[in-house]
This record gives sequence, structure tokens and C-alpha cells, in this order.
Amino acid sequence: MAWLIRFKARSLASATRPLRDTLDSYRCSQSHFSGFTTDDSVRSFPRKWLCSKAMRLNDVDDIQSRSSSSPEITRRPSVSASSNSLGVGLQEVTGSKLNLFDELKQRFLSFKHHKYLEELEHFETLKEAQTPKFMVIACADSRVCPSTILGFRPGEAFMIRNVANLVPPLQKGPSETNAALEFAVKTLQVENILIIGHSCCGGIQTLMSMQDNSDSSFIKTWVTNGKNAKLTTESAANHLSFDQQCRLCEKESINMSLMNLLTYPWIKEKVKKEMLFVHGGYYDFLNCTFEKWTLDFKGGSDEEKGRFFVKDQQLWC
Repeated sequence: MAWLIRFKARSLASATRPLRDTLDSYRCSQSHFSGFTTDDSVRSFPRKWLCSKAMRLNDVDDIQSRSSSSPEITRRPSVSASSNSLGVGLQEVTGSKLNLFDELKQRFLSFKHHKYLEELEHFETLKEAQTPKFMVIACADSRVCPSTILGFRPGEAFMIRNVANLVPPLQKGPSETNAALEFAVKTLQVENILIIGHSCCGGIQTLMSMQDNSDSSFIKTWVTNGKNAKLTTESAANHLSFDQQCRLCEKESINMSLMNLLTYPWIKEKVKKEMLFVHGGYYDFLNCTFEKWTLDFKGGSDEEKGRFFVKDQQLWC
């Protein structure tokens, strides 16, 4: 019986030899699979499974290779090659950032040599304390820099910049804007508060385009502080285009913020005593003009209706 089993085993081996030779000809090297790891779990996969997987990948890469007795598998880019190309990209991005800061470095050094050292006496006085005459509230827009537009030197203006240069009323609660106002008026004893608006203000455009049921965001929540200016503009200029309404609202929001300043008792008291003056300004960077006006508190303001009179209205062009 044993000799019969051995005989059948040899016969079976001889019968399957052509199939095994065919499988050996399709043997796949692990280096052809960029997506496989080299751990034991991959090595333990049946050879037949690996080869059929390789053939499926080959179908996409090179159909003609099927006609050969031992088809080649197109090798995908190695991880090292991808890393090299990525490294070049990162170097380019990093280089651009370094170039930007190199430029800033040169600007700082130019400031130091042509401003700081030449006006050393002025900067020495700033080491002790600051005594600005102005508190400026301007928009955060990068095109609107009060120091550049109006030529403020260091120490001359205490500034706060926010979206759409808004001043919320006292009852709206604390914010960084009224915190800065409190410091400027109570501690620094500034003599002037200047609110500067500007043309093409994105914050005002957001305010004017908002719907009551629109989704909330940080920006939309903030610009609702100018809602009264929006309502006034829409009521008076609903026949005008959207851009024209925005331009009017840009100025109306400044007047509304001037009125909101008077909701702070420590500001209103000083304005009444003419110890503090509040002004509006509008910078039109489309034609480089600047409008300036001053709130005339004694001239007869109507705070309940949100109206006030102005004086010293000027256009600088």
C-alpha cells in the first residue's frame, strides 16, 4: 500500500509541474510594489495572490506587456523620489518666506538708521512714558494705515484697529475697542478721538448684504454693531445701487460710532466740558482724499433720535 501512495504522489507532482513552472515565470518581486510594506504579513501572502495583484496593476500601466512570456510590471515612483521633489517645493516656499523677512529686516534697519538714530532724542523720551494727543479708531484693512496716511510719529496716536472701525455702545458689553477707549481716555488723557472710515470697506459690504436669518460668524456678529447705520442708509437710499449704499453707510457708520462714544459716561462728561473732542474721518483711497469733521455737542445733538450736528467739516484733496 505504501508503494502505491508514493507512486500516485510522484504521478501528481509530474502532472502539476507545468502549472508550477508557469507560476514561477510570473513570480513578482516585492520591490515592484511601492504600496506594500516588507513585514512578514506581506511575505506570507500566497504567491498566486501576489502575482494576480501585480497583473491587475500591470493592466493599467502597460497592456502590451501581457503578450510576453514574463510580463514586466511598471515601477511606480519610489518614496525617496517623491520626498526629493517635495523637499524642493518646501525649499521654494521656505525661501519665499525668508525673502519676505529679509525685506522686513532691511526695512527695520532703514528705520533704525534713518528715523530712530536721527530722532534719537524723541525716542529717548518715549522710553519713559507715552503722552499721545490722539486716540485713533481705524479699520483693520491693510490699505488703510493711519500713520502712513496722516503721518503720525511714534507716540503721537494711541490706536485701535478693528473690522469696519466700529465703536459698540456701552450696553453691548466689553470688547477690545472699548477697553482701549477706557485706557486712552482715563489713563493717557487723550484730547482727541478720531474714527477713520474708508472707501470699499469689506466690513460695511458684509453688513449691508446680511440678512436677518443669515448664518452667524465672528465677522457678522461684530459688524451687527453697525446695524443702525445700515437701517438708516437703507431707509434714505433704497433707490440707489448696492455700491452707492455701501459708500453712504461707510460714512453713516462713522457718525453712528461717534454717537456710541457718548454712551460712555466718562467720555460724554469730558466732551461736555470740552476736555475731549471727537472727530470723524473718511479716507477715499480711490482718489486719495480725506474728509474730516468734528462732533458739535453744544450745537444741539439729538441723542434719542441718533442725530447730531458737526462743525469744522473739511475736505483734504
